[in-house]
Amino acid sequence: MALGAQQTQAATKEPRKPNIIVIMADDLGYGDLSCYGATVFKTPHIDKLASQGQRFTGGYCSASTCTPTRYSFITGTYAFRKKNTGIAPPNGPAIIRPGTPTLPSLLKQAGYRTAVIGKWHLGLGDERPDWNGVLSPGPLEIGFDEAFLLPTTNDRVPQVFVRNHKVLNLDPADPLTVSDSPISPDEPTGVSHRSELKMDWSHGHNGTIHNGISRIGYYTGGKTARFRDEDLGDRWVAESKTYIEANKDHPFFLFFASHDIHVPRIPHERFQGKSGTGFRGDSILEFDACVGELMAILEANKLTENTLVILCSDNGPVLDDGYKDGAVTQLGQHTPAGPYSGGKYTVFEGGTRIPFITRWPGVIPAGESSQIVCTIDLATSLAELVGVKVPEDACLDSLNILPALLGEKDAKGRAELLQQDNGNGGTKGRFGLRSGDWKLVRQKQPVVTEATLSKKPLKQSKRAETLYYLPDDPGEQNDLSAANPTKTAELVKRLDEILTSGRTR
Repeated sequence: MALGAQQTQAATKEPRKPNIIVIMADDLGYGDLSCYGATVFKTPHIDKLASQGQRFTGGYCSASTCTPTRYSFITGTYAFRKKNTGIAPPNGPAIIRPGTPTLPSLLKQAGYRTAVIGKWHLGLGDERPDWNGVLSPGPLEIGFDEAFLLPTTNDRVPQVFVRNHKVLNLDPADPLTVSDSPISPDEPTGVSHRSELKMDWSHGHNGTIHNGISRIGYYTGGKTARFRDEDLGDRWVAESKTYIEANKDHPFFLFFASHDIHVPRIPHERFQGKSGTGFRGDSILEFDACVGELMAILEANKLTENTLVILCSDNGPVLDDGYKDGAVTQLGQHTPAGPYSGGKYTVFEGGTRIPFITRWPGVIPAGESSQIVCTIDLATSLAELVGVKVPEDACLDSLNILPALLGEKDAKGRAELLQQDNGNGGTKGRFGLRSGDWKLVRQKQPVVTEATLSKKPLKQSKRAETLYYLPDDPGEQNDLSAANPTKTAELVKRLDEILTSGRTR
């Protein structure tokens, strides 16, 4: 359907399928970019990207933490439908099992070469990762041809790279041991050697010390394989450059999974102190620069005109996420969630409404869209783009919203969207349901949030379900459930249907 938009090519010549790059930031909030209203600092490279394509004001991820959003992005299925899709631990096994139809496997059917570069955090191995052996199953078993990974997150051990099935630069004489509990009393931790840390922890990040920063979990060995946090952004770009140049004569899919702006926020020295808001803002500037470098690589290889770029985030913002890094004390007038309440870990708008940009020169017009689009829909939508049929039993919640993503006139996005938190509670967890302009929030557990994200406190309610009308109340401050019992009952029923139906596609 969309390839027909390239009518500038000769009618007798089948147009080459577009390259596809999905750039996913980590913990980037709706208000963290200047093209989305940030004023304390500027993000010129992403602003330029937005000016050349569609900037969505109703863009979402499917969950307010990383692992469930990434699971849903790749599989097209809400994460709450599968057990153990909460935040993956350091030694977590592969969550997406071999044989599962995925976004990359669907694109491979259309002849694409596929790669993931950056943060993975979806587990490796069967029962647990074999850090000194073959790390399988993993990305290569679910549709990716190549993988260069931060295997968990930068705040979880181990601080090593994984290329395809192996830890990179691992010395067999210095094997890697990863554990959830202390391995050796002689190994420095954030508790035993706190005074020596270059970044202090505030909660939960007091395990093994690497690069002057203590982490979640414990590990020993693998000294030659360990990375320096400050170099991560540059490494993702360098690996992407190599991949793009090697595949420029063939349609490719690149999932560029940045670690920025996740904790510990240690951007390269050339960005430190540049934002005026501490290392969190500096890391946003680093992410913006990485986007600029990726676009420059496309331009240098004459790939700009035939590449669909999608920029998004895996969840909303968080300030103090375990380290004393100035995110709270140096925030100033910056509002990471923009006009929305909540952030990471919550089902309020600030938790899942994110920057969402699509650019494809000559196909996607420049402009702004208020249509509801979500990362979970990329699997089915991109399959439609390249002419691949999605199996009936796959991508259970991924809707075809391709016309909206391409900015086609009068195209409609989603009519409704479920939002979940970390997902460990299964169907009994916290959920939001956006239906048109209305939003139902179900919270049977205490709220975890930071009022400073939106400069306004969340109004806590004793009611299990609360109702908001977003055009008048984007910050979800005024519960209308008592005044609108019919609408509340309607959305409660629909939420329960989604949770129990097994699918929405």
